[in-house]
Amino acid sequence: MAEKTKRSITIDAPSDRVMAVIADFDAYPAWVSAAKSVEVLAVESGGRAERVRFVLDAGVVRDTYELVYEWASDGRSVSWELVAGEIQKAQFGSYILTEAPEGGTTVYYELTVDLTIPMIGLFKRKAEKVITDTALKELKKRVEG
Repeated sequence: MAEKTKRSITIDAPSDRVMAVIADFDAYPAWVSAAKSVEVLAVESGGRAERVRFVLDAGVVRDTYELVYEWASDGRSVSWELVAGEIQKAQFGSYILTEAPEGGTTVYYELTVDLTIPMIGLFKRKAEKVITDTALKELKKRVEG
């Protein structure tokens, strides 16, 4: 598995509000442009989603896939891993939230995706960068908006 793509953004909101938006999968189709449908398949004992199915349509890339989530007990991070996908054979990602020095929350997003179709590493990294940048901008808009 290649190195992760790492991006960050500062959001003018406390970390618990940011994490509440991240954890609200039912609302994703309203603010995540590529998410056509999102369904929570299993919930952990703490009430957070444990397994989630996504139907993604990002123009040239369409996929239906399932992720398994692991939530940190302190509410400051979440990580996930692909368990089933049509064009993805692996996906690992995480959000890590920290207090920003100037106030608000800095959100760090790490992502690695491996596809079943061959793709030159440079193009794969560029796609990951676009995905992470878009996700962080949409998250910021949703939380602050």
